[in-house]
Amino acid sequence: MIINSRWGNVLKDVWKDSLEISFELFKVMIPVVILVKILQELGAITVLGEWLTPLMQFLGLPGYTGLVWATALFTNFYAAVLVYINLMGDVETLSIAQVTVLTSMMLFAHSLPVELRIVQKTGPRIWSIGLLRVGSAIVYGYILHLVQSSMGWNQQAAQLVWEPSPIEPGIANWVLSEIENFFWIFVILVGLVALMKILDESGITKFLQTLLEPILRVLSISKQATNLTVIGITLGLAYGGGLILKEARSGLLSTKDIYFSLALMSIFHSAIEDTLLMLLLGADWVGILVCRFLFSFFVLWLLVKIVGHWSEARFNFWFWHQTT
Repeated sequence: MIINSRWGNVLKDVWKDSLEISFELFKVMIPVVILVKILQELGAITVLGEWLTPLMQFLGLPGYTGLVWATALFTNFYAAVLVYINLMGDVETLSIAQVTVLTSMMLFAHSLPVELRIVQKTGPRIWSIGLLRVGSAIVYGYILHLVQSSMGWNQQAAQLVWEPSPIEPGIANWVLSEIENFFWIFVILVGLVALMKILDESGITKFLQTLLEPILRVLSISKQATNLTVIGITLGLAYGGGLILKEARSGLLSTKDIYFSLALMSIFHSAIEDTLLMLLLGADWVGILVCRFLFSFFVLWLLVKIVGHWSEARFNFWFWHQTT
């Protein structure tokens, strides 16, 4: 009876926490999703794609890929993939090297209106994380372009393995699609909260913290933020950020804990699903996963070296805002 009562309380906590986290996330995400849809209908994303053309050419990519990255920046991977596939019918096929550069940039910086708002809600200043993501995308894309072109790597034509089904036109179909997305986000959040409770109760949390502490200590991420960071890296910023939002309000994490954890999540997250999707476009897995992982950790290590020793007051002045 004691065991049943204990796990019954755990289940109640899981449900309560899941509802609270989902409410906070959806309160942020729904208005932004609507705003992005309006901008998309007004043609703002197409204009941004045209502005990005010179940059894409500098990175060894055709100018039209600016529209693909602009779509990823403002909406999501799936919309960007559809744009890419539609454009491919009228242009020459990209090489594996070019697809690897393009998809790596998309992995670093995508869905910015939604994901940056989630980050901002937890405390960090939106400009710093936004600059970190876009800057990392451009720098990594340029390094990847230089290395692959100079070494003659991945110059053969990329093979498209999968094409997503397009959403039927019309506002009603778009609304239904978004409702389905939010439903699955909620389901996954419930699973994640339950998993974290099980890990806590079974002692696995302490084991993982001990295992990862030496690596994350170098990046100024404490034991308390270890599990949340791992969840963000593997499953996505919305989930990791949502859990951090809850922990931030509990007062268990310092501002630097939250900032550096979210910074790492921002430039390297959803390593499983997003990476698989980019592989299906014909990208090279070493470039979009292994090298991107190493580059992301180097970027965060460099950031910690530069600002990690700052006083709390100075750090908060530049990188933190009062949460609402």
